[in-house]
Amino acid sequence: MTDSPLILVLDAGTTSTRALLFAADGTPSGLSQRELTQHYPQPGWVEHDAQEIWDKTLACARDSVASAGGAGRIAGIGITNQRETVVAWDKQSLLPLHRALVWQDRRTADACTAFRERGLEAQVQDKTGLLLDPYFSATKMRWLIDNVPAVADAARAGRLALGTVEDWLIAKLTGGGHLTDATNASRTLLLALGGASWDEDLCDLFGVPRSALGEVIDNAGSFAATDPVLLGAPIPICGLAGDQQAATIGQGCLSAGDTKATYGTGAFVLANRGAELPHSANRLLGTVLYQLGGRRTYALEGSVFVAGSLIKWLRDSLGLIGSAAETEVLARSVPDSGGVTIVPALAGLGAPHWRPEARAVITGMSFATTRAHLARAALEAMAMQTLELAEAFAADGAAWTSLRIDGGMSANDWMAQDLANVLQVPVERPAFVETTALGAAMLAGLGAGLFASLEDAVSAMRGQVARFTPAASDLARRRADWNRALAAT
Repeated sequence: MTDSPLILVLDAGTTSTRALLFAADGTPSGLSQRELTQHYPQPGWVEHDAQEIWDKTLACARDSVASAGGAGRIAGIGITNQRETVVAWDKQSLLPLHRALVWQDRRTADACTAFRERGLEAQVQDKTGLLLDPYFSATKMRWLIDNVPAVADAARAGRLALGTVEDWLIAKLTGGGHLTDATNASRTLLLALGGASWDEDLCDLFGVPRSALGEVIDNAGSFAATDPVLLGAPIPICGLAGDQQAATIGQGCLSAGDTKATYGTGAFVLANRGAELPHSANRLLGTVLYQLGGRRTYALEGSVFVAGSLIKWLRDSLGLIGSAAETEVLARSVPDSGGVTIVPALAGLGAPHWRPEARAVITGMSFATTRAHLARAALEAMAMQTLELAEAFAADGAAWTSLRIDGGMSANDWMAQDLANVLQVPVERPAFVETTALGAAMLAGLGAGLFASLEDAVSAMRGQVARFTPAASDLARRRADWNRALAAT
């Protein structure tokens, strides 16, 4: 290994947390990963242990620093994270006050319904680009204040900190920093897309104390340094972004119209809209793609709650497959799904439906149905969910001319080709599909001064891509089966 500087990325995801090292040419190394425990206290409730997130992130970081040969090799740290997940902690002790409420958590569905019944959704969407859904952070924050005595006590004493996961990690890494980047802040329902910081009216509407929220900052820069005790020496924190925005940057989607889809736990499509404030008439989301030098680039987003987590459910809960990779072999072993259709609403339906009460269905089974048919139907569901998003984007004036895909599921060649066939657009997949971490590395490299611009970082680090050209598909039949199954949710 040479002595050239490295970038350390902390990728705090939904099912695991990990650390990776990147060279300035985008070459990854030094991966350390630990799974996170998923807690389901009640149907629709999803929690993580915030202390576990920190402990395992620190352990992974130490592994990677050791792999690098010490903290002195590392030019900067980039952090990317599961968005919308809320952590409450004590500003003085830096101890969590409750388990984190995960983005998949639906416990505030009734609160969101109450806001909609008051006719507030259009007003909130106009300001934030978001819809009133328990997916977003603000109602989770309010639930913690209303239902957890330790959180309420900290709020009264002025010691309460509320933030998303990158904010929590910064607090622990720096010994008390309270910072959130514009992409994560734009997912809370508390930031107006055109406003520099938290919106007082939105904070009042959702009952979230402004004093509990961190400072909203850019996505690249020298923001803070780690406590030298943690990693052997202080390392500057230079890049921050929510996971989907990081993946969009990692895919090089820096021009208006560039579109990517990440297939991880959920599926998330973002289309770069440039400096234009995004507004959707088709229940998509407007969000900050990145902020540099105080100037924002925006994106239109479609969020599907269940993608890779469906495959995980087939493996872990039903025992139908031994590994995710097995789904490609099974899908190729049958000519079609045998009439089986899966609508994977295991955590409700996201865009463009936004039905938190919806539940998953499997239709069309018979005695002839095999696990191969179920595996193929699960993969086909990815294309059908993506097609619904494609139609909504087109209706909002953001039709796709190609699609760049990434995330763990995208490594499945059968699924990548099925997406091209159903969408009838070329699909591109980078050689390194973990573009969330790569995007965070690009931002950190920019913030650390390794690159003069984000465009330079993308040019240096993105690497080669594979292309899937559209072919014919039996879309009419699949669409009819999908619509029938959808009605049953």
